[in-house]
Amino acid sequence: MKVVLFCGGLGTRIRDYAENIPKPMIPVGPQPIMWHVMQYYSRYGHRDFILCLGYKSNVIKDYFLKAKPSAYSDCVISDFGNKVELLGERPPDWRITMVDTGVWRNIGERLMAVKHHVENEEYFLANYSDGLTDAPLPEIVDRLKKSGKIACFVAVRPPFNFHLAEFDQQGAVHRIRSSQESEVWINGGYFVFNKRIFDFIRDGEELVLEPFNRLIAEGQLLAYRHDGFWRAMDTLQDRRILEDMVERGEMPWQVRSSGCDPS
Repeated sequence: MKVVLFCGGLGTRIRDYAENIPKPMIPVGPQPIMWHVMQYYSRYGHRDFILCLGYKSNVIKDYFLKAKPSAYSDCVISDFGNKVELLGERPPDWRITMVDTGVWRNIGERLMAVKHHVENEEYFLANYSDGLTDAPLPEIVDRLKKSGKIACFVAVRPPFNFHLAEFDQQGAVHRIRSSQESEVWINGGYFVFNKRIFDFIRDGEELVLEPFNRLIAEGQLLAYRHDGFWRAMDTLQDRRILEDMVERGEMPWQVRSSGCDPS
């Protein structure tokens, strides 16, 4: 199954770090966060990626064009570096299609720009490229297929706590409670689509606004509620949290597949 990765935005909320590199290339540990996202899909057998490039697209292209298997594996180097022998498991052989979808396009426009790359796929996957999770991908895909609906996204609880206030039109507060005690769920940025999704997108529209509302009106949108690990890298604080997890060796997003069928 092909995986569309949206990696062309400006990353304005983390610009202090991402001024010179695109947001998906910000490192978490020794590798960019996008590499961790791709590893997640790869462990489930999905290794055909379509990258929707935009801001600083050359940085992403250079990263993959210059990447060598020896950079990710134990190896033996001889003949003054001319001979490299990989040890143990070889890194996955990814097929990566890189498409410049423009700097100022939104997610819906980027998806439409790569439509021809997935037109022969009954189902395909998509991702914002800036969040990590341990959500059970095969179960999510299977649930969408069995439902007969067109689209599914992973719904997660906000990773931070805030206070929800309920009040009337005059401002009189009726209730204050923690967000963790509520039924607040947000879009986690992990999607599964049937190819009919393109029938619901119009020129210039953002993916999760008008198109998703059309899907809702026809009962074609599914949410998969995931109570496990999820964290997006929207701010420098988010990055510090992910970096701390890597330093402690706590990386739940490094899922282990169980011989699942990637079709």
